[in-house]
This record gives sequence, structure tokens and C-alpha cells, in this order.
Amino acid sequence: YNVDGTLNVFFAAKENGIKRVVFASSSSVYGDEESLPKVEGKIGVQLSPYAVTKRVGELYANVFHDLYGMEMIGMRYFNIFGPRQSPDGAYAAVIPKFAKALIHGESPVIFGDGNQSRDFTFVSNVVEANLASLFTEKKSAHNRVYNIACGGRLSINEILEHLNNLLSQKKSEISKISPVYEDSRLGDVLHSHADISLARKFLEYEPSINVMSGLELTVDSYWEMFNH
Repeated sequence: YNVDGTLNVFFAAKENGIKRVVFASSSSVYGDEESLPKVEGKIGVQLSPYAVTKRVGELYANVFHDLYGMEMIGMRYFNIFGPRQSPDGAYAAVIPKFAKALIHGESPVIFGDGNQSRDFTFVSNVVEANLASLFTEKKSAHNRVYNIACGGRLSINEILEHLNNLLSQKKSEISKISPVYEDSRLGDVLHSHADISLARKFLEYEPSINVMSGLELTVDSYWEMFNH
């Protein structure tokens, strides 16, 4: 569905004379490339069907630029989180899942040893990057993909520790809850850390909310949602 949906959007833009398309790619396209931080021009073999679909979208974007002169800008998002993000479903992100479990007094599940790390990116930073891509007047910014992240990383264990600490401040009688560790999942990338220098250069992107500030805002949201 990712591939067909993305291609349909590109064709619709072409047929309706839309010059610029900003589209969602993913940090998952880096696959088994182990070097850190991740730079846009150096990717590995994708490790999941989802990652393949995102890479195909990037390739289609190149073709639409080359054939039709369209201004194609791809955003490789890194682990977006923020208020009201759903904790439910097969593709739920780790932060809302952890927050919901902790507020309900349940042990979160961590796949692997929890030392895998991610470049967690607060949602408002992503919005700013999207707007910058839509309205940039730099021709040199076109036909590129950009890492959209904060340019740092925290382990899954560290994220859980921060959430435990923030929630214990909400309610003093909440004790820190230990996770349950299960086997690693196939296709999971061990470490993710973005080099955001390209987005800084061409989009003047600068993340305005760091991970800890974003976690505080996010925990406030989940406290209201789940503390019944």
C-alpha cells in the first residue's frame, strides 16, 4: 500500500500541475548500514518490507524529478513521538506504549536487551521541517532526501527510565516499574542516530524542542488520557 499510495500521489501531482511534493520516507531505509550517525548518501540493505516501500518511494521521486522536472523533497523521519500518539495497534511506537503501561501499573515489554538506541524526534520539529520543505525557495533543496531528527540518541532502557521518573513526579505513590524483556524482533535496527547537517544547510532546519522537553509534554498528554 505504501508503494501504490505514494505513486498515486506523485501521478496525481503531475497530472494536476503540482510542482512540489514533500513526501514521507523513513530512517528505516538505512537498514543494515552500521555507521553512525546516519548520512543521507550512505544506506544499506533494507531489513523489513516497510523499509523497502519507503526506499521505493524515494526512487520514484527521483524519476519524477528527472522526467517531469518536479520538485521532490523526501523526509527521512526518525522515531517521531508526541502528545496523543496512539499506543495501540501492531505499529504503535514505543513511547506511547510505555507510557500507557506505566500509568496502568503494568510492566512494559522491551524486545531485546533495551540497549538499542533511537534518535527520538518530537513531533513539532517534524512539522517545522515539513513547512520549511514546502516553502523553501532554494532550488538546491529540491530532489533530495533529508534526515529529520534531533541528532542524538537514547537507548530504549533510558527512555523507560525517563518516563518512570516523569510519571513518579505526577503521583508520588507511583513506584518505578521494571520492564519485561523478550526476544529481539526480526528486522529491528540496532542503533539509529541522524546526521541532520543536510537539513540544516538546505532547509535551515533546527530542532526547537529536545527529547527531554518533548517527553515532558508527551507525559502530560498521556497522564490526562489514561489516568482515570
